Amino acid sequence: MEKIRVVHYINQFFAQIGAEDKAHVPPEIKQGVIGPGILLQKLLGDSAEVVATVFCGDNYYAEKSDVVSEEIVNMIAAYKPDIFIAGPAFNAGRYGIACSTACLSVAKKLSIPVVTGMFKENPGVEIGRGLYIIETANSAAKMKDALTAMVGLALKLVNDEEIGTPEEEGYLPRGVRENYFAEKIGAVRAVDMLLRKLAEEPYETEYPLPSFDRVPASPPIIDLKDRMIAVVTSGGIVPKGNPDRIESSSASKFGEYSLAGLDKLTSAGHETAHGGYDPVYANEDPNRVLPIDVLRQLEQEGVIGKLHELYYATVGNGTSVANAKKYGEDIAARLKEAAVSAVILTST
Repeated sequence: MEKIRVVHYINQFFAQIGAEDKAHVPPEIKQGVIGPGILLQKLLGDSAEVVATVFCGDNYYAEKSDVVSEEIVNMIAAYKPDIFIAGPAFNAGRYGIACSTACLSVAKKLSIPVVTGMFKENPGVEIGRGLYIIETANSAAKMKDALTAMVGLALKLVNDEEIGTPEEEGYLPRGVRENYFAEKIGAVRAVDMLLRKLAEEPYETEYPLPSFDRVPASPPIIDLKDRMIAVVTSGGIVPKGNPDRIESSSASKFGEYSLAGLDKLTSAGHETAHGGYDPVYANEDPNRVLPIDVLRQLEQEGVIGKLHELYYATVGNGTSVANAKKYGEDIAARLKEAAVSAVILTST
């Protein structure tokens, strides 16, 4: 019996080429396994073989996704795979987007099963809605768990076996609903669930709703004359050259930058790193996103006591909720330590 032929997709980091300094490498394919593919092959056992590994820099894929997807399809077609496995990407946003985009393209053009894996808040999940995406932890520390679940599902798909529910198989809901015969009608199940809830007993809803943090609004500041005001932006305004290399999408960091001695921002000194909007007007006049010119004027007029000499910037485009929350908590702690009274948060 011939072995199942598997092609694996990974990014530049897991291909052991480099980190952000190699995020712009174009797609390439090599025979056999690379990096996490070693564990993937071990978990597949004798029934399947990773015949090739294709990899690409996260930034390169994000900036040229249509072209890269076509190149990847052409590259792997020569290996005649039975299934395509991408990742897992965990909570790496650009990597997750690349995995989903590659899977969608391969499934459409080669008509073979595809499987990927990522954290539930990865922006790649929304892009790949409808794909089989194994839910993973938010870091690569759980690589074995993620690949084990991906292999189990992949072998079922390629062998045309019955696929269970998301809870049974470990994949994220695909937005697909199928009719089935239940032991009890919906009305009875709903009443049973309500009774368990009222009795404070364990119950499980059949239609889970998204849960969002509820943050109470702070009381208004009536008089700003003696207050220090800070500015924070998710619009990507950074010093010229983007010294911290904040990503244009799915930012993995934020930057802290000085406003000392600046009455306004200029195109010579600042630019936007954001990849989710046309940067022309923001690069022409960065104050359109981060209004330092107006705030300095208000400071001179005595409307506000003082403008904090540091500002914080990141890119909101595709950035996960988990990362955004982490950045917010870190920035808030720094602003509280600096005795800042209020924050103006600008976006795009």
